[in-house]
Amino acid sequence: MQKKIKTQIYEILEKSEMGNLYSLVDDIFISCLIVINVAAFIASTSPTLSLEQKLILENIEIVSSLVFTIEYLLRLWVCTVDSRYSHALWGRLRYGLTPLSLIDLISILPFYSLLLFPNLSFVNLIRLLRLLRLLKMSRYSESFRTLGAVLYAKKEELIATAFAVFILLIFASSVMYFVENEAHPETFASILDAMWWGVVTLTTVGYGDIYPITPLGKFLGAILAFLGIGIFALPAGLIAAGFSEEVQRKKQEKMAANLQQSANYQSIKMLAEIEVGFQQNQSAIALHIESSSELMKMCVQMAKQKLGNEFQNEQILRDLAIHLYNEAVRKFEL
Repeated sequence: MQKKIKTQIYEILEKSEMGNLYSLVDDIFISCLIVINVAAFIASTSPTLSLEQKLILENIEIVSSLVFTIEYLLRLWVCTVDSRYSHALWGRLRYGLTPLSLIDLISILPFYSLLLFPNLSFVNLIRLLRLLRLLKMSRYSESFRTLGAVLYAKKEELIATAFAVFILLIFASSVMYFVENEAHPETFASILDAMWWGVVTLTTVGYGDIYPITPLGKFLGAILAFLGIGIFALPAGLIAAGFSEEVQRKKQEKMAANLQQSANYQSIKMLAEIEVGFQQNQSAIALHIESSSELMKMCVQMAKQKLGNEFQNEQILRDLAIHLYNEAVRKFEL
């Protein structure tokens, strides 16, 4: 009984199947609760809130944190249904170290940390961890899973691009520091200050708080701005290509599933037709044999009258049976 209940809860929590009403309700409820909780966190930073409104937002945080805690504990309890985590202790530990399980744990830690230690010096940082609850949406959102699959598929290209940008940033910032430091040392006081200018220039944001004033510095800044346009277009192109490949892959998988389903249906239909045809042939053969048996009796009687004592019963019966079999094979193409 307990195993059956665990299996049902596991299917509701871990398998987002459209045919399972309870699983669908769970997905919608948790997704809505995540959105409400994050919206309440954002609204709680407004300085114009009244005491009643702050109390409502705090109640939302309490209720949602309790729900997320119950969900996390239930997932730990039923994870042993999966053969990968079947061990009562080590299986649950392995499951707790999976990325999504860690996100679930980290997302509920701020509530209990502030509840037990309200005077922590880094309260705001702990509260900020509540935003990780948005990552829980990856369990319930196909879009989140698609984005994760794209980033994972293109990780090598993205890492290579990020490394190239990092090298270019260090090189350009160092050169700009030595070019502009003498002209206005307050602005380009160090390479770190120049790196801020390099980031703003490479990303083509252009805040204008730091900019070169020497002719050589302006020339180098212009070159870096043009390079930034091309370099930062690379990740966008990689991610766009990844999305296109992922969409095509899912379409092919869907088509393959539909073809497999259609093939299975055709196979079942063909087997049913063969079975029906075989049954019809059986009936026809039975009728033919029944009618032929009367003929066999007549043939035996005529043979007795004509041949008398020379009649060999067993031999004639055997010959007539063989003849009947051959006739049935020819007639019904067996």
